[in-house]
Amino acid sequence: MQRRAALIAAATSTWLSSWTAQAASALAEQARRGGVLLIRHASTEPDLGDPAGFTLGQCQTQRNLSDAGRAEARAMGAWFQRHGLQPRAVLSSQWCRCLDTAHLALGRAEPWPALNSTFGGQGQPEQQLAQLQARLRTLPAGALEVWVTHQVIMTSLTQAYPAMAEGFLVDRQGRWLARGMMAPDA
Repeated sequence: MQRRAALIAAATSTWLSSWTAQAASALAEQARRGGVLLIRHASTEPDLGDPAGFTLGQCQTQRNLSDAGRAEARAMGAWFQRHGLQPRAVLSSQWCRCLDTAHLALGRAEPWPALNSTFGGQGQPEQQLAQLQARLRTLPAGALEVWVTHQVIMTSLTQAYPAMAEGFLVDRQGRWLARGMMAPDA
């Protein structure tokens, strides 16, 4: 029985690795055609949300990237390089975990409050969604932008739930084109 469970686990792991690599490859292929690559910040220290009394611009008061998250962000950068993807803009939520993900992955980030979290009653969800949709509509055909943000923003825009460090590519109408984890070997 243990041997059977081990074989099932090995087969599942092999299938999942293959699926992950295929999804990342499809994501890169689609991104070459343009759109917005929404990226949920990389993995964080354990917890849900931010500590009470957190302050934007003061990273020590926020839930931040873990060591694994910093490694994920650097791996994203290697994935972008491997696939020759050079976004015209890298926009980010003002939260430190998003800015850090963008800086570690792509070496730059322009803070944009429309990408800020609306979790737990923060922000202005409807206004932020309208700003995101307006910018999408003005994206030049064939252009690629990267927006680093939070699960709640990505789900609001796409109706899909991202893992930490996962990317969703959307077109100028906000239609979901591809998704995947951006690992350097994918």
